[in-house]
Amino acid sequence: MNTLSVSRFARLLSTLLCAACVLVGGSVHAERIKDIASIQGVRQNQLIGYGLVVGLDGSGDQTTQTPFTVQSVVSMLQQMGVNLPQATSLQLKNVAAVVVTTSLPSFAQPGQTLDVTVSSMGNAKSLRGGTLLMTPLKGADGQIYGMAQGNVLVGGAGAAANGSKAQVNHLSVGRISSGATVERAVPSVLGQGNAIFLELNDTDFSTASRVVEAVNQKFGADTAAAQDGRVIRVRAPLISDERVSFLGTLESISLTPALGAAKVILNARTGSVVMNQSVTLDPCAVSHGNLTVVINTENTVSQPGPLSKGDTVTVSNSQIDIKKDPGLVLMIKGGPSLSDVVKSLNAIGATPQDLLAILQALKAAGSLRADLEII
Repeated sequence: MNTLSVSRFARLLSTLLCAACVLVGGSVHAERIKDIASIQGVRQNQLIGYGLVVGLDGSGDQTTQTPFTVQSVVSMLQQMGVNLPQATSLQLKNVAAVVVTTSLPSFAQPGQTLDVTVSSMGNAKSLRGGTLLMTPLKGADGQIYGMAQGNVLVGGAGAAANGSKAQVNHLSVGRISSGATVERAVPSVLGQGNAIFLELNDTDFSTASRVVEAVNQKFGADTAAAQDGRVIRVRAPLISDERVSFLGTLESISLTPALGAAKVILNARTGSVVMNQSVTLDPCAVSHGNLTVVINTENTVSQPGPLSKGDTVTVSNSQIDIKKDPGLVLMIKGGPSLSDVVKSLNAIGATPQDLLAILQALKAAGSLRADLEII
């Protein structure tokens, strides 16, 4: 990363953090229960299938390196009554083996359509212009819940000639809109018993107690009871129509969630730093200095003297410069809010990568009141 890009990244980071401070400084808006919790039993189920994409313009799998593609084609043709005794000699440039994935939404019924993602699992160069043949989609229990087929749409383009190659976006993954049909519904346990269970997206005892209080205020005492910091038991009507109406009203209840634990997320690969609104900073002193190493290499040609029968050789001359900027001791004032923390960290003038080490040191010194999570 050069100096210019680091400077731009630092300014972008400062802008994002300051924008977060403005949001934090304003009033905290209430959220609906449907935004912070889900109903137990109402969930998606992942489906997966193995299939073939045909009709490619010479950009399919190289069958010498992907024998499973040939085996799949042979198996398919045998089911259609076509026997191929010389299967190993097939050269299929227009076929690619793919994995088809999608999610079966809750309460999906047979006949509904789903969008599917088609991903190459061999060495196909592109799936552009291909057609997915009928592919069964199975769940975790091995049962077939859908069938996928259709034309693959790839949001990219590429060309290659004489060793040169140009490509825009990814060519080995495509999508088929409404490309799968649901063949089997997943049984739902929502209508069993006289209670439903709310599951918070994040475990928080304070938020769980606030949800219980809001539900009891809406529907009466003893309607809801928290079982732990995530699960809340709610009494619901037994009749299906009344239960659906009850759940619709329940999801629309608004409340103000409790503030989460103070946390700082550090991405060591990209240098990203993200803080939540609960982060605070105690007064401390920080010394920061930069060490820069610059290597300049010049290639020159050494010519032999006339009639010396020598060879012309290339000589590399390298010059190494090491520059160390002085590290000044900076006094950082304590900050009771995220905006004060951002102002203090911006005063250091460190690059994002240096900021990762500084935050770790602040945490070790006990000045940073937050949990560090490195991803």
